Amino acid sequence: MELFNVYPLVNITPVKALGAKLWDDQGQEYLDFYGGHAVISIGHSHPHYVQRLTEQLQNIGFYSNSVQIPIQAQLAQKLGQVSGYDDYALFLCNSGAEANENALKLASFHTGKTRVVAFKGAFHGRTSGAVAATDNPKIVAPFNAGHAISFLEYDLAAVETALQGGDVCGVIIEPIQGVGGIIMPSDAFLQGLAALCQQYGALLIADEVQSGYGRSGNFFAHQHAGIRPDIISVAKGMGNGFPIGGILIAPHLKASYGLLGTTFGGNHLACAAALAVLEVIEDENLLGHAAEMGDYLRRELLANAGAEEIRGRGLMVGIKYDFPIKGVRDRLLSEHRIFVGNASDPTVLRLLPPLNITKAEIDRFLQALYTLIPVEARK
Repeated sequence: MELFNVYPLVNITPVKALGAKLWDDQGQEYLDFYGGHAVISIGHSHPHYVQRLTEQLQNIGFYSNSVQIPIQAQLAQKLGQVSGYDDYALFLCNSGAEANENALKLASFHTGKTRVVAFKGAFHGRTSGAVAATDNPKIVAPFNAGHAISFLEYDLAAVETALQGGDVCGVIIEPIQGVGGIIMPSDAFLQGLAALCQQYGALLIADEVQSGYGRSGNFFAHQHAGIRPDIISVAKGMGNGFPIGGILIAPHLKASYGLLGTTFGGNHLACAAALAVLEVIEDENLLGHAAEMGDYLRRELLANAGAEEIRGRGLMVGIKYDFPIKGVRDRLLSEHRIFVGNASDPTVLRLLPPLNITKAEIDRFLQALYTLIPVEARK
């Protein structure tokens, strides 16, 4: 049997990782400025993370949600405390797509309505409802295309018109679009959106799968706007590489048996990984560090990168040029041994380093970028 080949792969085989560094099977060292799609929040192989998982595995790794699993309640309590949402409830699953799928399902259950409002450039996952709410027809199969979705610009008048139709169960938005190219709706737009959802009885779903867990310098990116969504979806940085996702659910949404369900969600190992992440974020003040390092990175890029625009908050950064960045990305990897990301916009370089990235590591990336940009700009 062979693998189902759906990803273009670079010819590198990482076998070891620590902090923001990777080593391949040839012993070559790399700097990780992409974190495996924003997954590595507290750095690769953090000692506390390794210890937490090892101790849990030595006791019990898994049992289903048919028994008492106290570590789930510990995780919910800690997440509420660190995020500022201690009055919300937590449903645990396994991925960002699953989180968004359950968020959309819960919105529909609660309101009895079917339509979802999403936004141009959105990416919410590849499962049935999540991919229908993703603004990329190439990955939406005919089977998924039957969902009632309205894709809008960041235009409050257009949102209100859609909500006036009376059939919208929820509005789903990324407070910072990742795949879309580090696109940010304004704080004023998010505030107006929250008010409209409340006025018309639609649930506001904040997709924080990529932008959450300290990535923006706040625990959640929507907190910069001072809003409180009805549902918040999380994954990626939540487990630092261990598969886990979830939704934070406002107290006015009530649970009932069978409403949502999962086999693997909230298993002992996943919860141990997620608790370790929160403990490190808190103990090492990674929210403040991400904000500080992000400010430094964007300030340096604004002054020296020769870019059209520097986007983002904290350590979720997009560098937009007036030419395709594929050559820059490829040469950063092949010549300077630095992993970076791209976006659906081919002119945007996407940076998502671990939240404990150091200033010296940022400087190493900047010097490599400055070396390449004059050459690529002339092509």
